[in-house]
Amino acid sequence: MKPTLIKNALIINEAKSYHADLLIKNDRIEKISKNGISDNNYEVIEAENLWLIPGVIDDQVHFREPGLTHKATIKSEAAAAVAGGTTSFMEMPNTVPNAVTQQLLEEKYAIASQSSLANYSFFMGATNNNLDEVLKTNPLNVCGVKVFMGSSTGNMLVDNPSSLENLFKNCKLLIATHCEDEKVIKDNLAKYLSKYGDNIQPCHHPEIRNVEACYKSSKFAIELAKKYNSRLHILHISTGKEIELFENNIVLSKKRITSEVCVHHLTFDDSDYNTLGNKIKCNPAIKNITDKQKLWNALNNDFLDVIATDHAPHTINEKNNNYINSPSGLPLVQHSLQIMIDHCKNGLISKEKLIEKMCHAPAVCFNIENRGYIREGYFADLVLLNPNKSYTVSKDNILYKCLWSPFEGKTFSSSIDSTFINGIKVFEKNAFISNVNGRRLEFK
Repeated sequence: MKPTLIKNALIINEAKSYHADLLIKNDRIEKISKNGISDNNYEVIEAENLWLIPGVIDDQVHFREPGLTHKATIKSEAAAAVAGGTTSFMEMPNTVPNAVTQQLLEEKYAIASQSSLANYSFFMGATNNNLDEVLKTNPLNVCGVKVFMGSSTGNMLVDNPSSLENLFKNCKLLIATHCEDEKVIKDNLAKYLSKYGDNIQPCHHPEIRNVEACYKSSKFAIELAKKYNSRLHILHISTGKEIELFENNIVLSKKRITSEVCVHHLTFDDSDYNTLGNKIKCNPAIKNITDKQKLWNALNNDFLDVIATDHAPHTINEKNNNYINSPSGLPLVQHSLQIMIDHCKNGLISKEKLIEKMCHAPAVCFNIENRGYIREGYFADLVLLNPNKSYTVSKDNILYKCLWSPFEGKTFSSSIDSTFINGIKVFEKNAFISNVNGRRLEFK
């Protein structure tokens, strides 16, 4: 394979934006030069007017395989991710069967090795009674342990206090938590069922899965982490109140407790239930505009560390059920970068901070080897983005297996020109040009 030379790109990386050339050789970034690199029989890509960024690393997706492949597969959703500029993902264990043994976890890795266009890792799942299996997890090639402290699937709700104590005390891997208090939610749901019966509406969702449920559970997880000095990462923070639980006076690489905010909680608020209804029903719920504003402020001031998607596809028929029977979750990974670029252009975040939160910070939080940055010697996971070429989401270009998006009909101001995985251009101008599979992520 010929080395690839990207010329005259605007590189956005490590809090700086500058024009430079970049040389890819084999699977790595060979050289970066502001003074230009001569064309020595390389494959040349003229990137004037394009942004060159590290590939997005999404630390929370649900790709539904095995067991739920009528909704999605690793192959379909990884391809959608790559088309949207995401080059690596970390996938959740609430598939069928749940990935709660080492054998079941490795079976998911085996599927990905044969079908995932993007680089991949899979969380080991915790239950009330599988600590022995959890402690066998290899920290060098598994991203972490997922704990559902609310909103579980199958046998994955971990609600036994002694099980949680033992997990936080003994697990040396990163523990990623879904924090919502089940008792608060059940009590709220009972009240709404009593009042509305089957006529509960999507707009009631943030009142049922409310601020109290999120705060109480997140606070409990943090208390456990501090008690045992655990490495805790709390997923999809959705409320302004939770922000007081986090700190911004420690550099990210030194933090023992980190947090994630998702694209949909930064984009939508409770007024959007009027038009999108169950399409934006998700757990934790999308809250009000004040919560959204506080999330943005916390993100820009480093109380929140990572931007992700919690990509969670369901069929449109499933989502069109009434509130009680409509599953929670929405597909986002194909358009997460583009919607965040629009937020950037609207002044909500700088492009440098955006790249920090979507590319650098996941690599730091999870100690990913040689990815997440544009650095010589790092893997060439790269995205060329055209910031001025608009892109309209339609049925014709949605790549999710579920074939719908909450952004259908929306025109983004930017488009993905091309995506490189491990030095290979796999996507260019709305077409896949290589089917070479991604690699299993490795961790320091």
